[in-house]
Amino acid sequence: MKAKAQVDAGVCGFKATIIAESVDGQFVTFDIAADCEKNQALAAKLRELGPIDAFQEISPAADGRVMGTVRSTLKGCCSACAIPVGVFKAMQVAAGLALPKDIAIAITKE
Repeated sequence: MKAKAQVDAGVCGFKATIIAESVDGQFVTFDIAADCEKNQALAAKLRELGPIDAFQEISPAADGRVMGTVRSTLKGCCSACAIPVGVFKAMQVAAGLALPKDIAIAITKE
């Protein structure tokens, strides 16, 4: 199965298109096009890892490779970037672990 997520990261203006694909319903590969240099580096590192076991990624007993790669790549002000959320959700859909449904975060200053 193939899943596509399009993410607008917010005030930085960067966008990303994430394609997650699984041919066996467990191992997922990523094709990520991003405007941001840091997310381009994230895309390259995820490609280097090869297929990711989506079941291991959602296990509460494991420290996932996707989020570990995100933490090591997007340090500083990019730690709260919305693009990794799109990567993780697309992975879940591609592996059949979640249904495709838009997510939203609305932020206001109170």
